[in-house]
Amino acid sequence: MITIDQYIETNKERFLNELFELIRIPSISSQSEHKEDMYRCARKWTELMLAAGVDRAEVYETEGHPVAYGEKIIDPSYKTVLIYGHMDVMPVDPLNLWHTDPFEPVIKDGKIWARGADDDKGQSFMHAKAFEYLLKTGQLKCNVKFMIEGEEEIGSPSLPKFCQEHKEMLKADIILVSDTGMISPEIPSITTGLRGLSYWQVEVTGPNADLHSGLFGGAVANPINTLAKMIADVLDENNHITIPGFYDDVLEVSAEERAKMAQAPFSQEEYNKSLGIRKEWGENGYTTNERTGIRPTFDICGIWGGYTGEGAKTVLPSKAYAKISCRLVPNQKHEKIGKLFQDYFTSIAPEYVNVKVDYLHGGPSYVCPITLDAYKAAEKAYNEVYGRMPVPVRSGGSIPIISAFEEILGIKSILMGFGLGSDAIHSPNENYPLEQFFNGIRTIPLFYKYFTEE
Repeated sequence: MITIDQYIETNKERFLNELFELIRIPSISSQSEHKEDMYRCARKWTELMLAAGVDRAEVYETEGHPVAYGEKIIDPSYKTVLIYGHMDVMPVDPLNLWHTDPFEPVIKDGKIWARGADDDKGQSFMHAKAFEYLLKTGQLKCNVKFMIEGEEEIGSPSLPKFCQEHKEMLKADIILVSDTGMISPEIPSITTGLRGLSYWQVEVTGPNADLHSGLFGGAVANPINTLAKMIADVLDENNHITIPGFYDDVLEVSAEERAKMAQAPFSQEEYNKSLGIRKEWGENGYTTNERTGIRPTFDICGIWGGYTGEGAKTVLPSKAYAKISCRLVPNQKHEKIGKLFQDYFTSIAPEYVNVKVDYLHGGPSYVCPITLDAYKAAEKAYNEVYGRMPVPVRSGGSIPIISAFEEILGIKSILMGFGLGSDAIHSPNENYPLEQFFNGIRTIPLFYKYFTEE
């Protein structure tokens, strides 16, 4: 039987040429002038899926950009893996900072340089080639479905409805995603959690007009002072959030997983130095990595009011404003937290001001248990290719559609990312190491092997 290394060696030029055809399509979802490019990219994906061996592939319309879907049903009684990826890319501005044409891929220094090389054309394409290898060598022991969307970089607004309308078509046992990264080529990792989000705007009103701070200061409450005090009271001396009920649904991470997470290399001194801070800060009882991965947060994203122009103006302002966010962890519901904060913040408002809290938006968190069979299959796959077990990593960021998959389709996702921090995704000079690209194609078939074993 042909090994995966032999298959890659024989076909690597074809693999790269096919990937480059995808990359050359400027599928920028956020810019209306590229609407037809989104369809071109979707059609190209269906061609690639058909060439790889799916039974059928087609472009589906949504309320926004299209979805390319393909499937190979070996036996309805077998397990089914649903591959999720996205074909859209970020804008390339500022263009003058690119060393190469962002949509004309170049191989240099062992890397592919182009927009989408990593995020997410390169990473999604690995799945097509891994599937092709398994099918052509008779090793595919499960059904495979592909869903490649065109709106991830703008928040996937149309995909939840698409999933709702096509629940039967999208039925699967696990969703496999490569749209994240790993710690380093020497230390593989699997993203096991994504934080959710709640976001508000607060308005505090004192007097009915701006006042002279000399004539009225000390007799009329300053809404900026009051807002600052109210915000400060949301965190206690241990940097613990004081909103009643805030932690009720927090899913505590097991000692086993915390110990595995601690295996990730980390220097607090280097971290502080890189950020220009003298001392780290956060909730007592947790490390820096835990604070950004497994604990919820409360942050002021912006605050303003009064006079902020050049020079001095002695004014006691009528209003003060703040934009406030909470990153949430698994089991916390963003709608519930949204209401808890609204109720709490208005309840602590003193009589000398009026407080208005508007909930702007939010999204759910996600967690993949490390006890899941699919997670263990991914662990074994990484270990076989990289020579060490991957470290579970809880990301501080959010990918709302992953949580939507679980909510709408009832399916867990495994985030098998191969990107690196140096890949400059979303930035000029995005790149993807060839070693990571080919290692991804080596690793994914092993996931299928271990996932389908009895």
